[in-house]
Amino acid sequence: MQSVSLEAQIGNTPLLSFRRMTAHLPQDIAIYAKAEWANPGGSVKDRAAYNIILQAEKDGLLKPGMTLMDSTSGNTGIAYAMLGAARGYNVKLFIPANASPERLAILRAYGVDIELTDPLEGSDGAIRAVRELVAQEPDRYFYANQYNNPANWQAHYKTTAPEIWEQTSGAITHFVAGLGTSGTFVGTSRRLKEYNPAIEIISAQPDSAFNGIEGWKHMETAITPGIYDGSLADRDLPVETEASYEMARRLAREEGYLVGISAAAAMVAALKVADELAEKGQSGVIVTIFPDNAYKYLSEPFWQQ
Repeated sequence: MQSVSLEAQIGNTPLLSFRRMTAHLPQDIAIYAKAEWANPGGSVKDRAAYNIILQAEKDGLLKPGMTLMDSTSGNTGIAYAMLGAARGYNVKLFIPANASPERLAILRAYGVDIELTDPLEGSDGAIRAVRELVAQEPDRYFYANQYNNPANWQAHYKTTAPEIWEQTSGAITHFVAGLGTSGTFVGTSRRLKEYNPAIEIISAQPDSAFNGIEGWKHMETAITPGIYDGSLADRDLPVETEASYEMARRLAREEGYLVGISAAAAMVAALKVADELAEKGQSGVIVTIFPDNAYKYLSEPFWQQ
């Protein structure tokens, strides 16, 4: 009988193509997206959470029976919860109170100890809350610290970038990724630049501090992650919340891809790059990341518009 472990299902996600969304583009311009909801926890954050846990185990910082603790907007927390259950760790998470009901329900199903923080402070409020508890009881918990832990970006350096390179047969010319913890952007970009320094690296973030793109940060006004390296980006694109909502609806209704808000925002940015190439008469192979699907966001009212 053949079987596979939970952890073995992380990574090697498919590369999606598009039909109607890109039909207006010349044939020598293509957009592809990594379908990260194919990971067992349903998001790209499985990669970082798994590598953070593996590194902590290797360093002797995390042992069976211990409690793993971190702040999260949801997806990394779900990955921690899933892997904690599989590997024998308790999990305590600080999460903004306005996280989607679906995400909170999933975390509670895993039996996670949840501390809800001020929704008006977003992910930064959760970061401050977890740091306060760690300062009070430093020896009681393993603080995963996803925003400052190099194991976060290293996960994408080791897995996401090589997968993209192989799946495009080295033809990728542009990489587009949104900024949250920045782990996906930093790790993937660093490795892709090693494969081919000519690949253009484009970061994307909300166009203002007050936005509805869950999982992304407006870096100028947010607590900047310690792992973030802004020098990697050849340029940065602002993305509007309403454009992201509209794109989520379009991807569902025109392509059959029911994606999360940050995935839709990434598609907005990727299409901007593609349209610019078309205007200049240039060719390109653009790859972006779809961090998760829409199943954790279906209570959002914008779907009905």
